[in-house]
Amino acid sequence: MHACRSGTTASPSATLPVVTSFPERLVLLAAVALLCAVTAIAVVERSTRASTPLGLATAVAPGGWNTAFAASRGPAGDAQRTSCGQVLTPRSLGVTHPVLPCGARIVLRYGSTQVLTQVIDDKLTDPSHQLEVTEKLAQILGLHGTQQIEWRFATDAGGATG
Repeated sequence: MHACRSGTTASPSATLPVVTSFPERLVLLAAVALLCAVTAIAVVERSTRASTPLGLATAVAPGGWNTAFAASRGPAGDAQRTSCGQVLTPRSLGVTHPVLPCGARIVLRYGSTQVLTQVIDDKLTDPSHQLEVTEKLAQILGLHGTQQIEWRFATDAGGATG
């Protein structure tokens, strides 16, 4: 680095203040790190708010009732196996849901009838349905054709979902 003399033109790098002491450098580095951290938090917070669909932000708590258009999946075929590995029979009780995991326990409500059941398949037979029930379960519920029903996750006696 060269010194500035009167009458000479300083180089562009000589016009910037130079921090030479270690404590000054440490304070400057801490200030830059703090600024970067605050900026990163603001960016993440903004992108989280922007990417959260309104439906997820206002989802019903696990104990609340959800609605779905449901229908029977039809009579069980001979040794028909579900995507969850279960073999269907005419007496099988269960639901097909494209998102809920196999074995998830749920309660269905249609009219005044409530039934505890579980997810046994994730492949809908009709894409216009949001949920399908076995033929036997449709009979128990009194479900004919496609109807709007209510469902919720099953809870144990202590209120925990399971």
